[in-house]
Amino acid sequence: MEMRDIDDLPKSAANYMALTPLWFLERAATVHPTRKAVIHGSRTYTWLQTYQRCRRLASALSKSSIGVGSSVAIIAPNIPALYEAHFGIPMSGAVVNTINIRLNASTIAFLLGHSQSTVVIVDQEFFNLAEDALRIMKEKSQGNFTPPLVIVIADESCNPETLKYALGQGAIEYEKFLESGDPDFAWKPPQDEWRSIALGYTSGTTASPKGVVLHHRGAYLMALSNPIIWEMNEGAVYLWTLPMFHCNGWCFPWTLAAVCGTNICLRQVTAKGVYSAIAKYRVTHFCAAPVVLNSIVNAPPEETILPLPHVVRVMTAGAAPPPSVLAGMSQKGFRVTHTYGLSETYGPSTVCAWKPEWDSLPPETQARLNARQGVRYVGLECLDVISTQTGQPVPADGKTIGEIVFRGNIVMKGYLKNPKANEETFANGWFHSGDLGVKNPDGYIEIKDRSKDIIISGGENISSVEVENSLYLHPAVMEASVVARADERWGESPCAFVTLKPGVDKSDEQRLAEDIMKFCRSKMPAYWVPKSVIFGPLPKTATGKIQKHVLRAKAKELGPVRMSKL
Repeated sequence: MEMRDIDDLPKSAANYMALTPLWFLERAATVHPTRKAVIHGSRTYTWLQTYQRCRRLASALSKSSIGVGSSVAIIAPNIPALYEAHFGIPMSGAVVNTINIRLNASTIAFLLGHSQSTVVIVDQEFFNLAEDALRIMKEKSQGNFTPPLVIVIADESCNPETLKYALGQGAIEYEKFLESGDPDFAWKPPQDEWRSIALGYTSGTTASPKGVVLHHRGAYLMALSNPIIWEMNEGAVYLWTLPMFHCNGWCFPWTLAAVCGTNICLRQVTAKGVYSAIAKYRVTHFCAAPVVLNSIVNAPPEETILPLPHVVRVMTAGAAPPPSVLAGMSQKGFRVTHTYGLSETYGPSTVCAWKPEWDSLPPETQARLNARQGVRYVGLECLDVISTQTGQPVPADGKTIGEIVFRGNIVMKGYLKNPKANEETFANGWFHSGDLGVKNPDGYIEIKDRSKDIIISGGENISSVEVENSLYLHPAVMEASVVARADERWGESPCAFVTLKPGVDKSDEQRLAEDIMKFCRSKMPAYWVPKSVIFGPLPKTATGKIQKHVLRAKAKELGPVRMSKL
């Protein structure tokens, strides 16, 4: 039986519009036309100028027959053009496809082909990479290749020869392209908020990358959720340490327009650069993966500016942060908010919401509590941990492991052209994250591992995350990552890959390894202790995540841990 509302009042143009974050930019330009919106080196744009530039971009694309149904790729670090792409491209009706600058040419060729990008906007430093990708596409097309429109972004900090070469190859310079557009272009918002606004690709470490499609409604809700959960006030000064190409910078390009803040672009992320920007621009907020926080905590004194001139709020996600790193950031005066999510959930969609009663707890306890992944974002409707066997919610006992699942408006539309993956990932009305965790008695969820990262030793499950957290407490350890290694006796045992802190004597690695193992024995069950410790730099993605699949391959090359003959 259909339930009736109390009225028969219809929707009209006066009281119903599709949700889109594009309106935030128009409002910022109206409210604060002269406020600095984007700063990059010697270049500064106000909110009015940024709005005009984005309208020019939308207009120029429209003149090139780019609109609804088109995909526009952009390959660039954190520079103004990448910020403008998040507004200008959707204002034309097209979808913004941000591409990771650290991918190789063959992967980028796959992404451009799969997304059918008709325009490629590329920073001059990465023009050769784009050129190689297009060459691969042409070679594979067997004479059926229509090259996309290529636009190159000039940057004063780069070698002018690379720009000269790009222009010589027929690329259009970005500023020249904008000049062909109308600063008063009458852009149209989407008629339907389900329309796609952005396309981003997963890392594809085990197979071809999957194209995550996001809609205007989700981007709008996430953009407004971000400042609510993060004490991000109107006029915030935000430092771009998180790559904008990663999951659309966790939707912060749209958030910054909503709060009429100021974007500080940082082309290359270093601890020194972060500290300098805080002092120079009075940065109030930045986002970073735990590995970036670790570099800030362990930066040599000559690269820091301490004490901090004011409170700086930091949001971290991308991997489970070790409590020791959170404690180190807190000691330096940073206020860290820990969030968790995936590209498929518009970036962070859970938050370890801080409780006032935790303020009086010892620092170590505070760090441990803050290392949990927490509760759902304001804009997310449902979050749970369910049994991988029954599909039912696990008890809130902090022990029973299940899969973390999401449901709501900040879950992606789906994977582009991949019905099989969509059927699997949306099974039984949930988005399945593939992350294993527990639900604590207070309702806060806590990741124990990716399903593929759990180590099964002698039939017992070992959380690589918990072993890593203990390793980070060792005074010589700068970074640590733990994976499974074949073991003749136990099937698998933990193998620790460790980067040592600067100044540590590395002449006797055997002694160091034994010392680390001894330290671990005092912190964890005996079967959790790494049976092997390997020293050296850890492989990372462009967003600072440690590439465990590379480490698993290295562990496989090492062969199994031999059974003792004694």
